[in-house]
Amino acid sequence: MLNRLFHLDQHRTTPLREFQAGLTTFAAMAYILAVNPAILANAGMDQGALVTVTAITAALATALMAGLTNYPIALAPGMGINAFFTFTICLGKGIAWSEALGMVFINGLIFLVLSVSGVREKIMAAIPHSLKIAVTCGIGLFIALIGLKNGGIIVGNSATLVSAGDFTVPSTALCLGGILLTIILIARRVPGAMVLSIATITILGLFIPSGGGKITQLPASFWSLPHSPAPVFLKLTFNFLTNGPAFVTALPLILTLLLVDMFDNIGTLLAVTKRAGLLAADGTLPRAGRALLADSLATITSALGGTSTVVSYIESTAGVEAGGRTGLTTLTTAGLFLAALFFTPLILMVPVAATAPALVIVGIFMMQSVGEIAIDDFKLAAPAVLTILAIPLTFSIAEGLGLGLIAAAVVAVGSGQPKLLTKFGYAVAGIFFLQFLKIWPFSG
Repeated sequence: MLNRLFHLDQHRTTPLREFQAGLTTFAAMAYILAVNPAILANAGMDQGALVTVTAITAALATALMAGLTNYPIALAPGMGINAFFTFTICLGKGIAWSEALGMVFINGLIFLVLSVSGVREKIMAAIPHSLKIAVTCGIGLFIALIGLKNGGIIVGNSATLVSAGDFTVPSTALCLGGILLTIILIARRVPGAMVLSIATITILGLFIPSGGGKITQLPASFWSLPHSPAPVFLKLTFNFLTNGPAFVTALPLILTLLLVDMFDNIGTLLAVTKRAGLLAADGTLPRAGRALLADSLATITSALGGTSTVVSYIESTAGVEAGGRTGLTTLTTAGLFLAALFFTPLILMVPVAATAPALVIVGIFMMQSVGEIAIDDFKLAAPAVLTILAIPLTFSIAEGLGLGLIAAAVVAVGSGQPKLLTKFGYAVAGIFFLQFLKIWPFSG
């Protein structure tokens, strides 16, 4: 039955190998169960409910990808997008998290329409390749900065903007040790390196004093029934659609959600399927439309469930390296996400000192793409580097992308090569330009 459903013989794999690959993928991305709730809780959302929603949306989206494409690609709330949701939309713009969920939903609907209409190719073509890579790298630096800040390794400084924290503080020292431990484990190709590091730092925290207690607080029980998702489930609101000034603020944020969602998903799809040997001879991806349809439906599901955008995970390559080639791998991963719901107390006991290193490591992984930028071509390098710098320094993916697009448009026209950017690219740059100068014709 499994062979008939997942074409195991055709992909030269076995059920046991697929199950092992699914376990490997889960081990590589299980950190999201602790990290995503920790990030979104900063926006005022219920952390226990977020653990449940993170697991359920990841399981549903992953199962959907398996059913529609038979690809070994797992999905979960995306790193980078959850930071954008919390620190840019909610904290940076002062927008309620329920309104932010509404923006995620609108983004999902637009992504769905674009996915079934074929317009998505024009949107992707509107952004120069160097800027697409720059956004990935900039988000990586942004995530790493958040991790270093959360861990106390970098602190605010009125004279120099930022400076090194106090490494003699137990939680800061433990966080720094966690970063180094994770780097060593990954360098030695230890399976599930990030999860193993998080577990190790959490256990060590049980014995290290901090603020009259311990860094890690033991829960009353190690397992329980899942927390109710009610505090965040179906709590999305859409007041920004009927309020002119609010809509002006929301439009570029939704656009950024859409662009980052598309870049993230398409890049991950190509990377994972290439690694698995699933790309066609001409480099195209069979069933790409179905894969993007699954991604867009996952985005809508995440907004309804009560979390930031669910995306395809590059950690799926861990399962591919373990032999995963079909949707049976992802179904195994989906089942493990659901099983994790009964260990919510264990997930909630993980301290910031253990999750912050994961953010730094994910940022390092994302920065590895910088080698794809043609840095010796100044016309391409200048907007790309501005984007990479602006995203973490403005604490906003939207403003970083906007500055990069505006720079790309100005450089293209100023250098006498206007075709470096498409018409749609100029239009998007114009939207950001008007937003930055606050000169929308209906902004009053």
